[in-house]
Amino acid sequence: MENPLLSAINQTIISASRAVEAVPGSAIAINYIKNSYQNDPFRVVLELGLAIFAVKYMLSKKYRIDHTHIQLTEKEIDELVAEWNPEPLVQPMSEIQRMELDRTQVIVGHQGPKPKLLSSGKNLLNLASANYLGYNTNEEIKVQTRPDLEQSMTCHEGDTGLSIHGSMIGREKEKAIEILHNYGVGSCGPPGFYGTLDVHINLEKDIARFLGTESSIIYAQGFSTMSSVIAAFSKRGDIIVADDGCNFAVQKGAQISRSNIKWFKHNDMADLERVLQAMQKEISSNKKRPLTRRFIVTEGLFQNYGDMAPLDKIMELKHKYKYRVILDESNSFGVLGKTGRGLTEIYNIPAKDVDMIVGSMANTLSSAGGFCAGPKEVVDHQRLSGQAFVFSASIPAMLAVCASEAINILETGNGSKLLKELHQNAAAFRNVVVSVPQAIEVSSDAGSPILHLRFPKNALEAAGVTSRDEEKFMLQEIVDEVAAKDGVLITRAKYVDAQEMFLPQPSIRVSMSTTHSRKEVEKAAQAIKTAFTKVLSKRK
Repeated sequence: MENPLLSAINQTIISASRAVEAVPGSAIAINYIKNSYQNDPFRVVLELGLAIFAVKYMLSKKYRIDHTHIQLTEKEIDELVAEWNPEPLVQPMSEIQRMELDRTQVIVGHQGPKPKLLSSGKNLLNLASANYLGYNTNEEIKVQTRPDLEQSMTCHEGDTGLSIHGSMIGREKEKAIEILHNYGVGSCGPPGFYGTLDVHINLEKDIARFLGTESSIIYAQGFSTMSSVIAAFSKRGDIIVADDGCNFAVQKGAQISRSNIKWFKHNDMADLERVLQAMQKEISSNKKRPLTRRFIVTEGLFQNYGDMAPLDKIMELKHKYKYRVILDESNSFGVLGKTGRGLTEIYNIPAKDVDMIVGSMANTLSSAGGFCAGPKEVVDHQRLSGQAFVFSASIPAMLAVCASEAINILETGNGSKLLKELHQNAAAFRNVVVSVPQAIEVSSDAGSPILHLRFPKNALEAAGVTSRDEEKFMLQEIVDEVAAKDGVLITRAKYVDAQEMFLPQPSIRVSMSTTHSRKEVEKAAQAIKTAFTKVLSKRK
């Protein structure tokens, strides 16, 4: 006996089917649905549900403002406004931040060996800027746009990006203006689009030739160069073993790469090998672990300490444990070595043996941007994967030519003379300040043009100094005193305290320059030594 319910359902379906078929064009629509959905019931149900939801949403009740709310009088509104206490857009400055803002010195005119301060109107001996070889005011730097056209100009990276030396007069200024007409102020585009000029290509060739590598690539910003290079090669799951004394750019590069990061103690090769051995055991124990890229990252001349990395030992460990080396020569390029070729020259290691040499052109070369030198394959990979290269406009043409000419000076006999004078000034300054170890601790190596001067920890304990901020105030007293009494411009080393992974002890960072005489350097060192001793004695 037939079930009445099933019979009714079947009759309903037949009636619905006949009704649909009676609609003109229904056969075409049904055939289209079958072909497009390929008889996939799940897809039909899903899209039918979405269609029903859309119809329901469109037909739902619209939100309307309730006009029955209580009306406030003008007086009540004024009272509520007066009582409202808005959150500040920025947090109020701390005592140390206020001190830094109030005591920041402003230079009037170009930055040279003796710049003029806005506050006092005096010219001070500049030991605060990284003008190591005096290129900021070196009139030997030439800019050539055509074989028959030669311009003399001086460039440096700073807040304004470009400075033309004030001593240019008449014809020289006209030629500098003509360069602006020929190349423009900036490239206005990234290198891979329309930002590459002949001077950029020439600069890359100059850097590669000078260092002795196969190829090189230039970046528009010095800080972003290192972070971009690391992230271009080391990805999630790869291994980075880095010195914990590396600068902020290296730390950020390792962080954004999302790699497995291991830190070893600053310049401690025994600890580096311990970390490498631990990583080797971890890799060997995990048979299913995929092959990963492995890097040792360090600086040539450490920005936060002024000492040099033992590159010979690092290269031994590189070959022993099969790692690649990324060497940041931002502060050692053009400064260390007999001809300024950096750490590879000091340790007599071919630059080709180092996988990647990264550097800044904003320090020694007094230009702008940074570079990475190495094998051609390494450089070509960055032209597509180096984010700071791909997405940033190229450096201005004039700054590129300035960097090329600065390298040319280093390659001549005059470059060796400048380097010799720089090392003599650094040695003279160091000999004075190390004579009072009870008041000044110098972490920098003997050949370093960067000297970090710190209070010894035992001296701070004896003076009852327990906080980092108090130590900063003491160092600022020294900065202010030598500026006011002795005409010497120095600065405290500045850090992003909240973001530094390994925050160094506060210090005064002194930068040597060939633009100063030995007598000036020794006099400045004596003034700083006296100020250190005086500030400590006041706390006892």
